Amino acid sequence: MISKKAVIAGYDMISPLGTDMKTQWKNAVLGKSGIKGLTRFPIDDKFPVRIAGQVDDIDISAYPFLSPRALALWPSPIFKYAMLSVYRALEKSRIEINKDLGPRTAVTFSSAVGGLGVLLDADRRMIAGKKLPPPLANPNSCINMVGGKISILTGATGPIFASITACATGLTSIITGAMLLEQGRADIAICGAVDFALVESIAAGFATMNGAYCHKPGIEETPEQASRPFSLNRRGFVISEGSGAVILTTHEFAKTHGLDPEIEVAGWSMTSDAHHFVAPNFETVKRCISESIADAGISPGDIDSVNAHATSTKIGDKVEYHALKAVFQDNLPPVSANKSMTGHAMGASSVIESIFAVKGMLNNLILPTINYIPDPEIEMDCVPEGVRNLNQEFVLKNAFGFGGCNSCVVFRKI
Repeated sequence: MISKKAVIAGYDMISPLGTDMKTQWKNAVLGKSGIKGLTRFPIDDKFPVRIAGQVDDIDISAYPFLSPRALALWPSPIFKYAMLSVYRALEKSRIEINKDLGPRTAVTFSSAVGGLGVLLDADRRMIAGKKLPPPLANPNSCINMVGGKISILTGATGPIFASITACATGLTSIITGAMLLEQGRADIAICGAVDFALVESIAAGFATMNGAYCHKPGIEETPEQASRPFSLNRRGFVISEGSGAVILTTHEFAKTHGLDPEIEVAGWSMTSDAHHFVAPNFETVKRCISESIADAGISPGDIDSVNAHATSTKIGDKVEYHALKAVFQDNLPPVSANKSMTGHAMGASSVIESIFAVKGMLNNLILPTINYIPDPEIEMDCVPEGVRNLNQEFVLKNAFGFGGCNSCVVFRKI
């Protein structure tokens, strides 16, 4: 009997560690940081956010769908980077979506913030110069529009929707894509997320709510040292940007089309905290972790490593640790916190981290958590010494978003 679990046929991403997969993986293995001084927009001495994980510009000359003409009415960077990551992921999957496969291809690719920057720019234009918004200002800001553009790019005409769960959006997109495949509603799912939230008011807003890392007078730190999940001296997340795409198929489709998938979405869970708008809830986070492992048909002892949500906030990191400890007891496996290198790319973070986890499984490596100073209240092995050789059959990926949106997935090496 062929399993109904979804398998990964291809993936690609763009992050502060690079714009191609090879460079990003190399930098991650070396434990390099992608955090630098903020230059996405002009800032003065009073602006609270001074560092960020910025994505480099890309050479679009090889991609007609990214030509200046094609992007003229789509100035939000989410469209350019989302379409590129999807295009490259499909290339790697060796799947060509034709007129027969189009109706059987779902799109769950989404964004947590969307192209809100375009609407904010339009608002400034109206206030300062009494100029009307550009023609597609509103569509640029529609969060579901990124999925629509991907559908147009690929010819996917199956189910499409935007699975938005704040910082868990990328992982939730993978879960909902897997659901559609398991229910027989599609044979292929284009999953993932994109976010470019380095917009003045959004960045400053994260600072005023005491979420984002802000420079503390009298303390000398380089930008590369600022993102430090689980560390004793953690002081909030570093805002970053990025995009990640994962192509899922069914086992049957993969077999029929001569594909050779190596990773399966073995189990998953989603829970809602019903607790607080940003502070996580121990009980529902713990249940999400536990249910995802049970859904994979395994026990906690079978998990070889954890790819953590771990944003570098005082409360969030502690709740995630306690939830992991409650599930794994005295057998907590190594925990990797990729945001120590990439920063927090909002909704895109969990798909970027999922791809890093998958790459680690395929290469028998677990990525390090950099900038780590042990916290006596968080006793865990977070691979602080550098990349580690580790054969991993099962990896747990956690993602938790504002509003109490929790998503966990167990990946299995086939």
